[in-house]
Amino acid sequence: MGRDSCEAPFISPATLRWLFLAVIVVVWELVPRLGLVPSVMLAPASEAMIAGFQDFGTFARALGITFGQLASALIFAYGIGALAGLLLGSVYFLRETLLPIVSSIYAVPLVIVYPLLTAWVGIGPESKVIFGALYGFFPMALSVAAGVQTVDRQYILAARSMGARTSQILFQIMLPASVPSILSGLRIGGAMTAIGVVVAEMMAATGGIGFLITQNRTMFNTAEVYFGIFLVLILTGLLDMFIRLMERCFTNWYPKET
Repeated sequence: MGRDSCEAPFISPATLRWLFLAVIVVVWELVPRLGLVPSVMLAPASEAMIAGFQDFGTFARALGITFGQLASALIFAYGIGALAGLLLGSVYFLRETLLPIVSSIYAVPLVIVYPLLTAWVGIGPESKVIFGALYGFFPMALSVAAGVQTVDRQYILAARSMGARTSQILFQIMLPASVPSILSGLRIGGAMTAIGVVVAEMMAATGGIGFLITQNRTMFNTAEVYFGIFLVLILTGLLDMFIRLMERCFTNWYPKET
């Protein structure tokens, strides 16, 4: 009993998380109030909330636009990224030739591609979806490829000896065995996709949260800028919560080693 009581945390992780967020909000409110930072650079949290709710209709419409573009981008980033990672990690020729190229491209700042996208497809939602999907594709593909390479080859040899087809090996052995890496790719890829969509909206757009942030920044409406940033954090936080829920479901389903 003594050992269990010593190892038990004094504060639960969830409580500690909320306390940490509360400290951030208090610091956010007090730093500009005390004059430590000019309010034109950092608006107090209360002013940001008041300004945002006063013009909540505009922000709600912008949030809907961003959410729609993000959802579309995630479908492409997750779907194509998982399929590409599965092929890159399981096919020797692709792993040796294309995987290093994909890793190198991921290291390049993709923001340089967006001006080309706007020239090709315009500044409408299509360019935001494509740019966000590109941002999320690479971490998703690389995570799945890394997970596939960790699969025990004895399972593959056993499946082949029993006459399993290549598609069966890919989707019934390699893919389920790569679940931990896939979940990691979902989290990183989702965050990167959200960044890509919002950054694209900030660079050239006619709507969305990123567009509102840039518009209010140029007019020195600092409170509205921080409310827009707050909405982006809420959106990405909800996405992370959804992925954590999926992770718990897969953890309960995934067979435990004995």
